[in-house]
Amino acid sequence: MKKILVPSLIALAIGSLTSVAQAQTAPAEPESTLSYNVGVVTDYRYRGISQSRLKPALQGGVDYADKSGFYVGAWGSTIQWIKDTGTTVGVGGIKGPVEIDLYGGYKGAVGDAAYDVGFLRYEYSGNNLAKVSGFANANTNEVYGAVTYGLVTAKYSHAISNLFGNPNSKNSYYVDLSANFDLGNGFTLVPHYGYQKVKNVVNASYSDYALTLNKDLGNGLTASAALVGTNANEPFYTLLNKYNGKSGAVLGLKYAF
Repeated sequence: MKKILVPSLIALAIGSLTSVAQAQTAPAEPESTLSYNVGVVTDYRYRGISQSRLKPALQGGVDYADKSGFYVGAWGSTIQWIKDTGTTVGVGGIKGPVEIDLYGGYKGAVGDAAYDVGFLRYEYSGNNLAKVSGFANANTNEVYGAVTYGLVTAKYSHAISNLFGNPNSKNSYYVDLSANFDLGNGFTLVPHYGYQKVKNVVNASYSDYALTLNKDLGNGLTASAALVGTNANEPFYTLLNKYNGKSGAVLGLKYAF
């Protein structure tokens, strides 16, 4: 989330101002923007858990931010976990190779605090995870709210449907805390801690943590390196002999335009 800065106005009281001078001293009006991004990561981690079997993933998205503060967007990534779930229990033909996130919300500010509220739909188009015994449809709906004050952002996400294919897991939630430190020369350091509560599912809840170093390479290109880990229950989050919550390093490259 980007903090919204509101510039203060300095009144000029020397003589009468011309219309040209008034225009020059007026604050710039916010503009609506349409942006795109594409990228690749060595491992797609979400809330600390690998979605791509600890392997690389292709990603991309589009965002529209209206000058009023409202925004909508879509983002997608290749994934592996849905297929792996079916294979693990001996059920063939389980599909769901792509995650598409559809979201919309509103960003604003009150004093020095910025806020962000919205809705997020995780769409696993064509997934048939519900065919696997003990699982539900992977599609998930969440509402969220976040507050940024200074360098720190706190966010709460609440599932209004089953969470990622876990039956009877409605009202699960995720809380995370992060900070953004500008190190200069295009480097930023982002520490993160989160807690995922999965309702009514034994051994599914866990904490995750990450430390990410980003480098702005210019011309819309950003590189990242992250150390990621969790205390997720190993048997529960193991698919095809891969523990998807293990600690590891993740490298990424993103181009925004």
